[in-house]
Amino acid sequence: MTIQHSPEQQRWLEAQVAAGHFASLEQAVAVAVADLMATTSDDLDWAKPLVDEAAAELDNGEGVPRDEALARIRTALDRIR
Repeated sequence: MTIQHSPEQQRWLEAQVAAGHFASLEQAVAVAVADLMATTSDDLDWAKPLVDEAAAELDNGEGVPRDEALARIRTALDRIR
């Protein structure tokens, strides 16, 4: 397969290889495609650290009770309306 890059993209890729970040242009492009695939998937693994952080905050008593949270949301919505 032949891929055409803009001159700016080509220079950047070559600079990354020259700096030792990648062994070849092919590897640089493969990593870029893999990263893009990972960010556009329906996989929710990215959310796990956020859920873990929230759970830890709840364990430390930093949460807001459900009824209070709903009341805050209702108040905010009433202000908007």
